[in-house]
Amino acid sequence: MNVRVKYPILPFLLCMVLLFSFMTAPTAVYSQQDLSPMAPDSEEARKLLEDSLSIVEIDYEIERITKRMKELELLQSELQVRIQEMGLRIEDRRNRAGAVLRSYYMGERSQLFYMLLSAKNLAGFFRIMDFYDIIIQNDRDTLKAYNNQYRSLASAKAEAARNADQLIDVKDRLVKQRERVLALEQQVDGALSASSNPEAMKKLIEEFTLYWENVGLYEVKRHFQALANAMENLPQFVQGSKNILKTNGKVYTIDIHEDELNTFLRKENEIFNSFAFHFENGKVIASGESGNLSLLIEGKYTVINDPENAIMFQVDKLVFNRLELPDTTRTALQEEFDMSFYPKQLVSFLKATEVSSENQRLVVQMELDL
Repeated sequence: MNVRVKYPILPFLLCMVLLFSFMTAPTAVYSQQDLSPMAPDSEEARKLLEDSLSIVEIDYEIERITKRMKELELLQSELQVRIQEMGLRIEDRRNRAGAVLRSYYMGERSQLFYMLLSAKNLAGFFRIMDFYDIIIQNDRDTLKAYNNQYRSLASAKAEAARNADQLIDVKDRLVKQRERVLALEQQVDGALSASSNPEAMKKLIEEFTLYWENVGLYEVKRHFQALANAMENLPQFVQGSKNILKTNGKVYTIDIHEDELNTFLRKENEIFNSFAFHFENGKVIASGESGNLSLLIEGKYTVINDPENAIMFQVDKLVFNRLELPDTTRTALQEEFDMSFYPKQLVSFLKATEVSSENQRLVVQMELDL
């Protein structure tokens, strides 16, 4: 079953009405405010919606991978043409450089030095000296040009090798995601066949998919964008707050309570008036509800040093209207929106070494980066 069949866009309320209208047998019932089950088999229905939504999102991931694969293939083709052209150009330079090196090895250039000593007058000495400088400079230019082209060729070959490895990885990801979608589609089809009212469930899936594509994804991205924007201003907030940044001269510590962070976020964007952070048991949980929308982001902060030192927020769980979204969605959002904290934006000579989130507090330890 293709869950991405396009129908005219209907309000999400219609989705719920359709469910009430079509499901005559005792099956799952959902309200617009709450996707929680109201009948014994509603957990299966919720799982069916999650699987169908995963199919949609993994389909998008396949599209992204396919696009990236085409970009890498084009780049590989361009690199191969570039390597061939450089190989042809460098052949002439190699011959010239070889002639220069042979002349030095065979002692031909030393004869110019003897000519200087044999000059009969000062004017002749300077003429030979000028000639000598021209030859030596030309030799240097020849060797330098060959060296630069050789390095460029070696760099292009290394880039082509890295690109080829990346292309292999991308193709492997594509195969795995296609297998994953096929398995999910079979699972959804099996669940629909076992349903007491498959047509009603199919309609519900189609309408919820439309709602996700036209409303849900926009709202999720809006929240992620707000978080990314707020993180850019977090260093300034820390600097301007009392008792958040502490030091004993060697170790610097950021100790921020979740209430302080939530107050900061609400000043940054009104979207956080119904959205709050919680720090507990090593986890960072951001959740909230607004109208018929609910969002939960669960993850953790970790210290990274590549490509630069930062406290990176890793999303481990993403739930929209009580339906958990697949890992592909989490990864895509993390790549699109940077929610990391960079200590060097706070103090240029600091680097983060440890981070913890316990007892409603986020604690970041930093040391001098000398």
